[in-house]
Amino acid sequence: MAQPRQSVRVQIFNQAYSLLAEGDAREVEEIAAQVDELMTSIASRATSADATRVAVLACLHLADRLRTAERQLRSYADKSQRIANLLEEALVEAPALSSAPAEKV
Repeated sequence: MAQPRQSVRVQIFNQAYSLLAEGDAREVEEIAAQVDELMTSIASRATSADATRVAVLACLHLADRLRTAERQLRSYADKSQRIANLLEEALVEAPALSSAPAEKV
């Protein structure tokens, strides 16, 4: 069952926003704080501190981070699949090894 939505008021780049959050409102507040911090950081380094420009640069930065995370996730999924395949092969071979006569040394 879906959790009820609750209104959360946040500040991002000196603008107030009322957002609807499912689940823990603190998560929305934490994300908003991270976005605010990123935009403030970009604005402090930009020669033109136009809010739209800062927002676009923040979006590009976040999109780049998302793409990197997606690549890393795909890499982990591929590695996990290879390990699962090796384990499956080992389990298939294990009964054959246990029924083979022991070698004399």
